[in-house]
Amino acid sequence: MKILVTGGAGFIGSAVVRAAIRAGHQVVNLDALTYAANLANVASVANAPGYAFEHADIRDRGALDRIFAAHRPDAVMHLAAESHVDRSIDGPATFIETNVTGTFNLLEAARAYWVREGRPAGFRFHHISTDEVYGTLGSEGLFTETSPYAPNSPYSASKAASDHLVRAWHETYGLPTVMTNCSNNYGPFHFPEKLIPVVILNALHGRPIPVYGQGLNVRDWLYVEDHAEALLTVIARGAVGRSYNIGGNAEARNIDLVRKLCAILDRRRPQAAPHDRLITFVADRPGHDLRYAIDASRIRAELGWRPSVTLDEGLERTVDWYLANEDWWRPLLSRHGVGERLGTRA
Repeated sequence: MKILVTGGAGFIGSAVVRAAIRAGHQVVNLDALTYAANLANVASVANAPGYAFEHADIRDRGALDRIFAAHRPDAVMHLAAESHVDRSIDGPATFIETNVTGTFNLLEAARAYWVREGRPAGFRFHHISTDEVYGTLGSEGLFTETSPYAPNSPYSASKAASDHLVRAWHETYGLPTVMTNCSNNYGPFHFPEKLIPVVILNALHGRPIPVYGQGLNVRDWLYVEDHAEALLTVIARGAVGRSYNIGGNAEARNIDLVRKLCAILDRRRPQAAPHDRLITFVADRPGHDLRYAIDASRIRAELGWRPSVTLDEGLERTVDWYLANEDWWRPLLSRHGVGERLGTRA
């Protein structure tokens, strides 16, 4: 399969690119190379015979038409998105432009290409989204594929809008789409503004580890390489018009997750222990959802996928990767906004 991957130099997108190349697929990596992208994420496959890179923005319809015509993909895996909730609070316009208008452009470019090619039955448009579109849960319950949408941040609202566009393009135009909504990803190559890399890197530098509110917000954690395998399973075997929730079956309160990371670092860097002395509670994020939790029974029952990496194992792997890859993360610390408290303008 030749797959056009948008956002393939980002965190999840690059994991998909690496996994797809390993699986023998051809990949066209389309990325605008904004602040959170990094071609080092795909350096291990950049010279593979089935890999090509296109520096383009999904907001540029002309560029999309050119790329479809030049590469003639069998499938699209759409991961390009602005994704940091705090940044969406401070500057929502970019999230609307990229996540909503950009997705519209990509859908229209894909539809035009699909029609021009004679509506091939095997073509797929796979839209990758988030569990945040469902809003927040109380102490009980799980998000299913039929949970009502109730986004609470500019980021999640923009992703909800893009989900609805994908559904509409399938129902109205017959574009063969599949969609997935995932829980919080973590693992290697995670850009250092998200919780887990912030904890690791602040601890290594002896800096305060910020925890929003009292750290009681709950997330379901999914190892990024497990997610990549799930996405390739869906693009290959998912039913057209179907959506699949992808979760790690690994719920944890933020404060408990932070303490787990500190305990791992205590073992890896005992001279600086205890690292949990650096935990600092800070003002909560506006509109901070209390709990996310995924019911992933549909993808398990229909496609046979389940996560293979436990949370404890994944956190160990992630800490070890950051310890071994300072040459990757150190240059990123000077990028715009990294290390700053964002999302307070509300």
